[in-house]
Amino acid sequence: MRAVLPPLGSPLQILLLACSFALAGYAGLRLLSGDRLGVALWFVGAAVLHDLVFLPLYTAVDRAVTGGLGAVGRRERTLYVRVPATLSGLLLLVWFPLISGRVATRYESFTGLSADGFAARWLLVTAVLFGGSALLLALRSRREGRHGPPAGR
Repeated sequence: MRAVLPPLGSPLQILLLACSFALAGYAGLRLLSGDRLGVALWFVGAAVLHDLVFLPLYTAVDRAVTGGLGAVGRRERTLYVRVPATLSGLLLLVWFPLISGRVATRYESFTGLSADGFAARWLLVTAVLFGGSALLLALRSRREGRHGPPAGR
């Protein structure tokens, strides 16, 4: 009996995959050229922190939102909370040092720009994300009210 190999894809896909591995390898070598132990501890710490703290936390929040919206049978409505919360959380994660003001003096000395306003702008972006999501949900609910729910649901 012959083993069946999965298709690998086009030559362009294989070339792009090889290039992405080469770029990741180069970035890894550059990253580890300074403080190898510190970088390794950061990666392990980030994985442990994510798996033991953040994953249970945002799973509990997601279940609370799903139950609070009465969306147990209608999970598509939870996306109107999940998407803006995920985007807002990602922005907070990326810009946390500046939002919290912990590196304001270093930021100003390196860039010459003021670090003021990052927290206010993050809150504004978060409000716009949730407001836009609420508007889309209201429009969808209004459309479903006029035309009934889509077929098959």
